[in-house]
Amino acid sequence: MRTQHKKRSIGRVSAVALTVGVLGITTLSPTASAATWPTPNGSQAVPKTIPVSGVTDGGLKKYYGSGELAGDGQEEGQDPIFELADGATLKNVIIGAPGADGIHCKGSCTLQNVWWEDVGEDAATFRGGNSAVYTVTGGGAKKAADKVFQHNGGGKLNVSNFAVQDFKTLYRSCGNCSTQYKRTSAFTNLEVTYPGSRLVGINTNYGDSTTLRNITIIGDSGRKIVPCQKYIGNNTGAEPTTNGSGPDSTHCKYASSDIIYK
Repeated sequence: MRTQHKKRSIGRVSAVALTVGVLGITTLSPTASAATWPTPNGSQAVPKTIPVSGVTDGGLKKYYGSGELAGDGQEEGQDPIFELADGATLKNVIIGAPGADGIHCKGSCTLQNVWWEDVGEDAATFRGGNSAVYTVTGGGAKKAADKVFQHNGGGKLNVSNFAVQDFKTLYRSCGNCSTQYKRTSAFTNLEVTYPGSRLVGINTNYGDSTTLRNITIIGDSGRKIVPCQKYIGNNTGAEPTTNGSGPDSTHCKYASSDIIYK
C-alpha cells in the first residue's frame, strides 16, 4: 500500500492480562498489569543496514537510524535497520526512532522479543518464497502510522504474545505487489490498545487466510478496530478494493469469543 499517512500520538496503556520479561510476554490472569516496554541497555546509531545471519542477540540495546537511515515517515523504498538472511534469528532488540523500514526478512526468520518504540515505514517486512515461515514471538510495536507487519512475499507468518498500540494496521498481505502469492497468517495472544483501524488485511482473491486466537482489545468501546478486513488485491500497483470483513471458515478464521474487549 502506498498511501501516505501522518503520525499520531501514542494511545494510553491500559490494564490487560500480559506482562513482559526478558524473553517476551507471558499470559497471566486478567488482573495482571499491562505489557511494559523494556528499558534499553544502551543505544546504537545505525547509518547502514545491519545484515543478520544465524542467531543475533541484541541484549536489549536500542538501535536507531542515522544518516541515510534517519527516515521515520511513510516514504516507500526505505532501507531497513536490520536485514535477516534466510533462517536467521534476531532477538532482544529495541528499535527506536528514527526506525527507517524496521526489519526485512529475505526468507524464513524468527523475531524474538523485538520492540519497536516508534514504527517508521513498517516494523517488519517479510519477503521469502512460498515455503517461508516467519515467526514473531514476544515484543511489541507502537506509533505505527500505517502498517506494523508487511507481507510482500509468500509463506506463513506466526505472531504470538505480541503487544501493539497506536497503529493503523497490524498486518497487511500486500494488496498491490507486482508478484502476488497466497499468504497465510496466524495471531495468538495479542494485546491490542486503541487507537487502531484494523488488525489484519488479506486478499481473498489470492486465497489468503488468517487465524485469530485470544486477542485482547483495550479501550475500543466503540469496537472500531476491524479484526479482519478482506480485500481484492492486484499486481498492478493500483489501490486494492475492500471485499467485506468479519469471520468465515475460509479467509478470516476466528469466532467472536476469540476477541476480548476491555
